[in-house]
Amino acid sequence: MTHWTIAPEAVHSADAGPLRRDYYDEVASRYWRRPATAEEIAGGLAGDGVELLTPPTGQFLVGRYGGEAAACGGILLLDPERAELTRVYVRPAFRGKGGAGLLLDALEERARGLGARRMVLNTRLDLVEARALYARHGYAETPPYRTGPYMDVWYAKEL
Repeated sequence: MTHWTIAPEAVHSADAGPLRRDYYDEVASRYWRRPATAEEIAGGLAGDGVELLTPPTGQFLVGRYGGEAAACGGILLLDPERAELTRVYVRPAFRGKGGAGLLLDALEERARGLGARRMVLNTRLDLVEARALYARHGYAETPPYRTGPYMDVWYAKEL
């Protein structure tokens, strides 16, 4: 039987790097309503702060389905009690197989392990699937904890 495994991984590993690239390609292409170019993807990934997604400031996880790299996500400690959920992504071929919920559970567990008591996140209104996922897993809309050009709605959950 095929199953999910989720484990910490370096953000630039042979599997994590392409997952991050696929994530950025999808969110940028949806935002611009056209395919993102290789240069735009590289530009978006350059200097995006992923180096902070390692203990003690955060964590990056890779989900594998049947051994194949299929999903990723990260947490970043904003302060001693709050962690931000970031770069949550499941490759299209693996959606609908339960990985997103398992990934959220694992990320929340890692955040608790780093001392966080509250998880926050921001997303865009057009990312309706992500918003539905967060709502199904107990995240509720909250006032902005920060602002930026690609932030339309904010969520929070007590851990």
